[in-house]
Amino acid sequence: MTGCYYYGKRVAVTGAAGFIGSHLVDALVRMGAEVVGLDNLQSGTVDNLRQSRSQMRFHQADVRDFDALRDLITGSEIVFHLAGNALVPFSVEDPVYDFESNVLGTYHVLKLLREKVIGRVVFSSSAAVYGIPRYTPVDESHVLEPISPYGSSKLAAERLGVGWARTYELEFVVVRIYNTYGPRQRKYVMYDLLNKLHNDPHRVEVLGDGSQARDYSYVSDTVQALLLVGQKGNSGEAYNIAGGRPIRIADLLALLIRVMDLDGVEVSYTHSSWTGDVPVMIANIDRLRAMGFAPQIGLEDGLLALRDWMDREIWRC
Repeated sequence: MTGCYYYGKRVAVTGAAGFIGSHLVDALVRMGAEVVGLDNLQSGTVDNLRQSRSQMRFHQADVRDFDALRDLITGSEIVFHLAGNALVPFSVEDPVYDFESNVLGTYHVLKLLREKVIGRVVFSSSAAVYGIPRYTPVDESHVLEPISPYGSSKLAAERLGVGWARTYELEFVVVRIYNTYGPRQRKYVMYDLLNKLHNDPHRVEVLGDGSQARDYSYVSDTVQALLLVGQKGNSGEAYNIAGGRPIRIADLLALLIRVMDLDGVEVSYTHSSWTGDVPVMIANIDRLRAMGFAPQIGLEDGLLALRDWMDREIWRC
């Protein structure tokens, strides 16, 4: 069992105060792991860790600072490396930070891996490495043609890690995360659309034309996948993480309107999007399913949980 595997292990999580990172920390603490987390708090928040803060060690630190990284994660048997920029539009605005946080930060983790002061590394990459899909659902063998600085930096970090793993016989596993959603999410399409509907229940404007398609995974399912790959993933291989239930943005909006218990909402589309946006992101997750992965949370239930969290933490603050 996954829980037994992590019990008593020393596990480090970079990007620990972020959306996905904090949920991963919570799961590891519940399993009895000895967790150290670090985050530069550029987009994460310590409040995300309030459930587990007293049972783990947290440090405000940046993976671009090699000396700090060495001090904090040396001795970790497993490192979940989630730190780095996670926004395509931000990568377009500031490609230097994107490169340094995603590529240089990963290089620093790899240096420690090669020195054998840390154990297995699970690197959090992105579906953005695929670029515009030549076919769907996209499997891990699809050609890698990113169309944004973000996707390019993630791919550069992937290739660096896999190359080092093969050269120096290191344990480095890649996960390519599709769209994850759920409580503690403070950006991306679901959060933005729910905010728009809350602020104006009569009309909503949506980027694109509604035909874009995404493959959403509820955050606890994404964490389940990360833990499985941490235990069973093969070094040098990549694993798609998605929900296995793709949906068009127009249909997602209709579901969000229902979740918000609204009627007669006037919907308009911009027919344009931000630079680097990939219109269709649908994953083949057979490789992950073969490892025992099975999504547990349906889209409507997940959206209700996100709505309830926003009602408590965002709208009533």
